[in-house]
Amino acid sequence: MKEERCLQAALLCLGVLCCSQGLERPGRARPSLHGHRDRGKEGQVLHRSKRGWVWNQFFVIEEYTGPDPVLVGRLHSDIDSGDGNIKYILSGEGAGIIFVIDDKSGNIHATKTLDREERAQYTLTAQAVDRNTNRPLEPPSEFIVKVQDINDNPPEFLHENYHANVPERSNVGTSVIQVTASDADDPTYGNSAKLVYSILEGQPYFSVEAQTGIIRTALPNMDREAKEEYHVVIQAKDMGGHMGGLSGTTKVTITLTDVNDNPPKFPQSVYQMSVSEAAVPGEEVGRVKAKDPDIGENGLVAYSIIDGDGMDMFEITTDYETQEGVVKLKKTLDYETKKSYSLKVEAANVHIDPKFISNGPFKDTVTVKIAVEDADEPPVFLKPSYIFEVQENAASGTVVGKVHAKDPDAANSAIRYSIDRHTDLERYFVINAEDGNIKTIKTLDREEMAWHNISVFAVEVHKQHQEAKVPVAIKVVDVNDNAPKFAAAYEAFVCENARSNQQFITISADDKDDSANGPRFIFSLPPEIIHNPNFTLRDNRDNTASVLVRREGFSRQKQDLYLLPIVISDGGVPPLSSTNPLSIRVCGCDGSGSLLSCNAEAYVLNAGLSTGALIAILACIVILLVIVVLFVTLKRQKKEPLIVFEEEDVRENIITYDDEGGGEEDTEAFDIATLQNPDGINGFMPRKDIKPEYQYLPRPGLRPAPNSVDVDDFINTRIQEADNDPTAPPYDSIQIYGYEGRGSVAGSLSSLESATTDSDLDYDYLQNWGPRFKKLADLYGSKDTFDDDS
Repeated sequence: MKEERCLQAALLCLGVLCCSQGLERPGRARPSLHGHRDRGKEGQVLHRSKRGWVWNQFFVIEEYTGPDPVLVGRLHSDIDSGDGNIKYILSGEGAGIIFVIDDKSGNIHATKTLDREERAQYTLTAQAVDRNTNRPLEPPSEFIVKVQDINDNPPEFLHENYHANVPERSNVGTSVIQVTASDADDPTYGNSAKLVYSILEGQPYFSVEAQTGIIRTALPNMDREAKEEYHVVIQAKDMGGHMGGLSGTTKVTITLTDVNDNPPKFPQSVYQMSVSEAAVPGEEVGRVKAKDPDIGENGLVAYSIIDGDGMDMFEITTDYETQEGVVKLKKTLDYETKKSYSLKVEAANVHIDPKFISNGPFKDTVTVKIAVEDADEPPVFLKPSYIFEVQENAASGTVVGKVHAKDPDAANSAIRYSIDRHTDLERYFVINAEDGNIKTIKTLDREEMAWHNISVFAVEVHKQHQEAKVPVAIKVVDVNDNAPKFAAAYEAFVCENARSNQQFITISADDKDDSANGPRFIFSLPPEIIHNPNFTLRDNRDNTASVLVRREGFSRQKQDLYLLPIVISDGGVPPLSSTNPLSIRVCGCDGSGSLLSCNAEAYVLNAGLSTGALIAILACIVILLVIVVLFVTLKRQKKEPLIVFEEEDVRENIITYDDEGGGEEDTEAFDIATLQNPDGINGFMPRKDIKPEYQYLPRPGLRPAPNSVDVDDFINTRIQEADNDPTAPPYDSIQIYGYEGRGSVAGSLSSLESATTDSDLDYDYLQNWGPRFKKLADLYGSKDTFDDDS
């Protein structure tokens, strides 16, 4: 084997050498290590060097697995006489690792197994040097070692699995997909990389082109509905497909795509449906479905009603998710009018392929019969909503409008109406339960609420669960009932040095009424002050007015505040007007008209009062005003309640007189007998728990003279006035403690009788009150004192 390898290498070297010599151009000298002379055309001596190397382009077989290194070639110099004085040196790609050289003989060996697919060639440099001095004897020379290919790589496909689609019913020879394999071997050397494709699985449906790898259909009219997916195995083999070549395979999954080659078909000829007459338009009645074995857009079916007596009452739509035809109610049904309907429904493909139009019409029809079911229907208003108008400020009981509903059933039951009070919380309206007339029960104010939205119920008299509801919108029509007013709280300022006819403020107005009864506004002065000497008014005719100064020479010292009444009229029918006072304060200004001060303090100071004195005076005035206000407030709040409680008996009021009595022993001051039973003098008992219905006017003849000293007449007169005055409780009545009242179980509470009763109270402190209370101290003193006296 080694000898064959060496022989092959020698033959290759010899062939390359012959080729290189044969390719030398005529007239060009071959380089040599030994020089000689040539003469030129003019006798010039030319020198050229002779090539000293015997070398070639070397080849080495890849994947050599022998025990010895492979001899690649041999280098030899012409000056090498064989005495061993020349040393050969090798450098370059792989030198010393893959390729080694015998420095004496020049033989080059490959020490490792080479793979052409990893590297196809190596570039090396050889040089002959003196063995003793390492002096280069010739220039270095470069050569190439090529790795010769063998068939050691099988074909490989780009993908392990391929997926392809082809329409069903395609013609024979329709291209499906092209598969491609590659071979890592050298395509320029032999047939190692020459591939041939063949099909191992998938016949007789598909075939493959041997040179290109294109897969084509082999049978006509392949039907997706019969078989949708096919599995094909393709082989690629090198060496031109001959025996001994290497091969690789791949799997191809081919799916037949759908075409519209099947029309839709209904599974039955008649559909039976029913619907209640109470169903509302848009409600679903039923569904029909035509089956189409195609998929995607080829299986889309559209439904339509093409005939029947229910075309105006029903409609059909397509549910594209379920491919069903949905029959819906188009108009309201009436069982009493018609009890059944018939429809003819057509199902047709949406997309039709002209190639398969010969397969027949791509549509089908079916009959749908619909029965109407009777239902107890609620009342129905004649209108879906009502809009009424009523003027504001209309009297209570004004008719706003009328709603009407009826029972659609054959019984035609009576209807009763009512207002949903959740929509009329303030109870502005009332409705007649029998005829549906809506009236006002309160005065309406447009400025408070311009629209009232209420709901009216209608129920059957004998079937309260059957009710209907309708919205009613009531517009409050505006009337001119609001006079215009100032748009803001104006406060004007005029300078003391103001010029005549100088404008110092512009005013505008606002009206709560609608625009028809509002602007335009007219501004004027009252007739009595139309010739006001201080100010004048100019209507700007744009719903504003300007106030001007009529004279000059205002003085804060003389008058610092003016009130100018301004009359504002609106444009309503009839027009309304109001008088609005405008406060004008006189202020001090500089020469440019800018305000400096509106206070009259500077003039008051000239009277000799200091600022502190003025503040003190003002504080005193404020305090006095506060005291007066508190006093008046307390006097007004001092009223007796209408209901008399036990702990708040009105007879406990104390009447104070300016003279001091002489105690119990003084019986000459006045006759106390007249006070024993004040409610029994006239036999009249006024009620304090109800409010009187009329105002009582005391008779002037009953009043005693102011200077009268007759206490008895005075008291009787006051008692008679109090007893006969039903307008208010007797706040000024005289209370008696010596008489408890008729039928009282408590007995008398008078202190006059307490001296004879036992008491647990301690009145010893009366001893320390002085001589005036000595008598009381003796009467109510301690028991020991009484015992001692006795």
